[in-house]
Amino acid sequence: MFDPTIYENLKVVLEGAIYDLDFAKEIHVTNRSDIIDLAKLSREFSMQFKTINANNVYPMAEVRLLSTLQDFATEKIHQDEKAAGCVLDVILFTTIQNTANDCDKIEKKLMQIWKNRPLISQSISFSYGKEPILTDKITISFGRKINEDQIEDFEQLLSYTLQSLQFLEDYFN
Repeated sequence: MFDPTIYENLKVVLEGAIYDLDFAKEIHVTNRSDIIDLAKLSREFSMQFKTINANNVYPMAEVRLLSTLQDFATEKIHQDEKAAGCVLDVILFTTIQNTANDCDKIEKKLMQIWKNRPLISQSISFSYGKEPILTDKITISFGRKINEDQIEDFEQLLSYTLQSLQFLEDYFN
């Protein structure tokens, strides 16, 4: 019988947990992507969503799961399930007005929400030639691979993601 990979098991549970929140009218799923990169032999799954009360494009969250060829080989060929796993990131998108002030407040509040555990990076961008709107891409990463042992953490991860979105909505309204 076929044994699914760590990536496939995590993807199914993560997707179900996000759709459960959508069906419960807590969030609205706005995009879903499931990519197999044949050049790198990697897989990436992501879902984007907003809170159910969001009136604008931003803030928005994306939960992304990534597995590489090395991850697959570690799991299936070397059969080293302790070293095998996937990368899970949460990405938040919002607009800001003052980079120094807003980015500092965002980082401090997110560290509070996420209990000082993840790595938080912010990348600011804008479209040239248009009204100068600054977009902040906030990446929350955990600095390690995850596997089925962390499935129970998905509920808390999504709860923290919703709290983060709510903070961004409140802060910029």
